[in-house]
Amino acid sequence: MPLPDARSLGLVSACLLLLLLPPSRGCPKSCVCLRRSDGLEVTCSHARLRAVPSDIPPDTVLLRLDHNQISAVPDRSFRGLARLRELNLSHNAVETLGEGALRGVEATLRTLDLSHNRISRVHRDAFARLHARVLMGDNPWHCDCALQQALRVMAHNHEAAGRVRCHSSPLRDHREGQPFLAMDADLCNLAKRTTDYAMLVTMFGWFAMVVSYVVYYVRQNQEDARRHLEYLKSLPSKAPGRAEEAPEDASTAV
Repeated sequence: MPLPDARSLGLVSACLLLLLLPPSRGCPKSCVCLRRSDGLEVTCSHARLRAVPSDIPPDTVLLRLDHNQISAVPDRSFRGLARLRELNLSHNAVETLGEGALRGVEATLRTLDLSHNRISRVHRDAFARLHARVLMGDNPWHCDCALQQALRVMAHNHEAAGRVRCHSSPLRDHREGQPFLAMDADLCNLAKRTTDYAMLVTMFGWFAMVVSYVVYYVRQNQEDARRHLEYLKSLPSKAPGRAEEAPEDASTAV
């Protein structure tokens, strides 16, 4: 049996060296990394993190950031993670989700856990081009037009909308804790109608003000005309006898 040459031995040694490297090498602080056959599993649970780490390895396929104190997810927080498939952000203090928070991982992400946060609002395009299974329960959602549009693009994910319960909404008959799917109102048209009503009230106010000014102007002119007429009537008129004497005086002068 022929012995392997030096090149083959070097290649095998390099592969063994990579496999034997400590799993925490290159990991973000307070995180644990585990090498898998398909990539890296990064666990940062219960690490008291206040922000998404910026040094997450690019070959990460599973990222756990749950049970921390993360309050915001800025745009492109996960840029460079082209292989990320699972993202767990549950049990944090996230309050809102911007338009580009998930930009760069929409194509690969398969599971996104946002449950047990403080999210009340999301941008209407926050989940655009996202095909992942999204967990959104246990958040104080404000059910408005933006949320309705955001969930509308995830028509394939009924579980996402099914677990959303409205903490508040623009509806008059809103009940706290009402399931989002139980609201059959078009919240976007409702917002448009509210804007139209506001514009109508504003226009009516301006119209009433113009009419009031015109009425005041006409009444003021009528009052001035009445006073002027009374003034003319009060002027002394010429006596008739004096008017007849004027020609005689003129003839005498001639």
